[in-house]
Amino acid sequence: MQEPVVDLALVREHGLLEDEYEQIRQILGRNPNYTELGMYSVLWSEHCSYKNSIAQLKTLPRSGGRMLVEAGEENAGLIDIGEGLAVAFKIESHNHPSAVEPYQGAATGVGGIMRDIFTMGARPICSLNSLRFGSPDDPHNRFLLDGVVAGIADYGNCLGIPTVGGEVAFDDCYSGNPLINAMSVGIVDKKHIASATAAGIGNPIFIIGSSTGRDGIHGATFASVELTAQSQERKSSVQVGDPFMEKLLLEASLDLTREHLISGIQDMGAAGITCSACEMSAKSRTGMRIDLDLVPQREDNMSAYEILLSESQERMLVVGLREKHEEIIAVLKKWDIPWAEIGVVTDNGRVQVYEGEVLKADVPAVSLVLGGGAPVYHRESREPDYYRKLQVVDACAFPEPADIESLFLKVLASPNIVSRRYVYEQYDHMIGAATVIRPGGDAAVVRILPTGKYLAVTTDCTSRFLKLDPREGARQAVSEAARNIAVTGARPLAITNCLNFGDPYDPEIYWQFKEVIAGMGEACRCFDTPVTGGNVSFYNETPQSAVHPTPVIGMIGLIEDSDAITPSFFRRAGDRILLAGTIRPEIAGGEYQRLIQGKLTGKPPEVNLAYELNLQRFLLAVTGEKLLSSAHDVADGGVAVALTEACIGDPAAPLGCRVELPFQLRPDLLLFSESQGVVVMSAQPTAVKRITALAAEYDIPLADIGEVTTRGLQIGSMIDLPLEQLSDIYHNTLARILHPEV
Repeated sequence: MQEPVVDLALVREHGLLEDEYEQIRQILGRNPNYTELGMYSVLWSEHCSYKNSIAQLKTLPRSGGRMLVEAGEENAGLIDIGEGLAVAFKIESHNHPSAVEPYQGAATGVGGIMRDIFTMGARPICSLNSLRFGSPDDPHNRFLLDGVVAGIADYGNCLGIPTVGGEVAFDDCYSGNPLINAMSVGIVDKKHIASATAAGIGNPIFIIGSSTGRDGIHGATFASVELTAQSQERKSSVQVGDPFMEKLLLEASLDLTREHLISGIQDMGAAGITCSACEMSAKSRTGMRIDLDLVPQREDNMSAYEILLSESQERMLVVGLREKHEEIIAVLKKWDIPWAEIGVVTDNGRVQVYEGEVLKADVPAVSLVLGGGAPVYHRESREPDYYRKLQVVDACAFPEPADIESLFLKVLASPNIVSRRYVYEQYDHMIGAATVIRPGGDAAVVRILPTGKYLAVTTDCTSRFLKLDPREGARQAVSEAARNIAVTGARPLAITNCLNFGDPYDPEIYWQFKEVIAGMGEACRCFDTPVTGGNVSFYNETPQSAVHPTPVIGMIGLIEDSDAITPSFFRRAGDRILLAGTIRPEIAGGEYQRLIQGKLTGKPPEVNLAYELNLQRFLLAVTGEKLLSSAHDVADGGVAVALTEACIGDPAAPLGCRVELPFQLRPDLLLFSESQGVVVMSAQPTAVKRITALAAEYDIPLADIGEVTTRGLQIGSMIDLPLEQLSDIYHNTLARILHPEV
């Protein structure tokens, strides 16, 4: 064994607290050596152990509905969709790596979340992303966005998985610390679900995929500290991806699970071999003996510490069935996958790491992992001083603007409003020919082959609402995701989440986190959409400030009748336009307030969860009876923007509208309010009577506000603009902003 570590400065350098080091000494009955210290430091980091968040996460609804496994039990959530099939889905962050190396940071984020899906035995069918950057006026933010989008596009396109949806938002709080959240969705036959276990004493352990290098060492601990000016020096903590190797791994992994040749499989993501070996052993209450001399290495003279902590991409740890040894090798050779047999499952509960006959580490597996010996903290929380001060401000107490039409064009041209076509056209969103509703709508819809069922998928979060009121903002994020699913004709089933916050040791940040968890839980319980798992990303801050609390909600929904699928844009001139819901003067935290007032004050729009549930049921009823031509959630920018998007959402066949809004509000507050639970719908005149009856049945306010036309956007006497002008602003502005030199 190596010499034991007694240098507390080295302990702190590894991100461990002194009392955590003492806890490690008690577990081992001795001082850890340098390799063991590294193993504990990565698995006890926030990124791996959730030590500052798990106590709160356990208060969320983590079972129920159609869930097949409780949150956190496997690499991804599993939802039963009938016919012997399940959906595996998850979202994770790759924020810090993307801040210092945007292309590889984003690319490897996509690769990592894909591996979490196919290690469940599921074939990925689509991916989404939620991206947040500082102002696009800053050249560095534009550089980050271009690198991130290129990384996502290149990796996903090479892998052959369509990127079908997501969001891109801009706010000064993300300057220097962009948020890059990637979501993947897959389908698995329930007979072939794989697990991250190391069962079967004597079973062989394989490492398959790429060789091990020094890239990504301490990537997990890098993700557990704030970004500083020195972060650029840590590019070695950013992994390098190979999507072509990932494609081979995908196919080989699915063959291994489908043919029942293995007892367990896990991606070597954060913390590499250390994470996979310890977590798989702990889950099975077994152990592993691993010989690092057998691990394929692409760099010379790598130490045990480096091999165990490397986060080189496209590697899997596989526990094979010893009686299927030859069949396993045949599958790996079939797909031309590099492999090595590096160890064996043992019965002593310990991960014992050797170099030849020299023991380099000997640790109890359970002691390192979440749910075992990893520490759990209840951090101090304190309501921030700013919270009450902002709450008492009347956001609507400012003079009425004179020129509504010019104001509307300014709102429409905001980088947070205009089409993200510049981004999503770089992704292949049609590969596989299963995408039915493409990027740009409320939610994407993909066909589940070979069934007649469809999935609706979305990611959502309005972080400015969460800055004003974290609990109400979290309720809003879940509600908007469910609304975006329901307007497509899908029934919301479950969520995954990516919770992005600042430093959890800051009591005010931790208060935000606790409030978000509470609000999210309230909404998910109301909608019966359990939380299947996800990711917590703390330390998203620079020396200047933390990001707004940004809990990105990834949601899936199920459509069982193709005729119920409903797009977000108008489809037929002469259709009646209906408005479900009530518009109130609520601009706090909205895009209008950001653009016109340049500040963040007031109470965000109120969320009525009981009403939102009724609205979902109403939408499922009207889409289920095929009564609607279109349905579109009113969100960023208010009803004026929603009507515009409904007119020009299909750039190949734009249509106009002529409407009168039945609310006695100041024009700007009427047009740009972001009141919740409001939906713009269109339907043939003959369907209006039945829609009205269903609205009454579900207690949903409904108004017939006008008709679909063949010319411009007309909203009362306030707005009368040609479609050509609106389409040019909406579809082309983002490219002009991001590349002003063109």
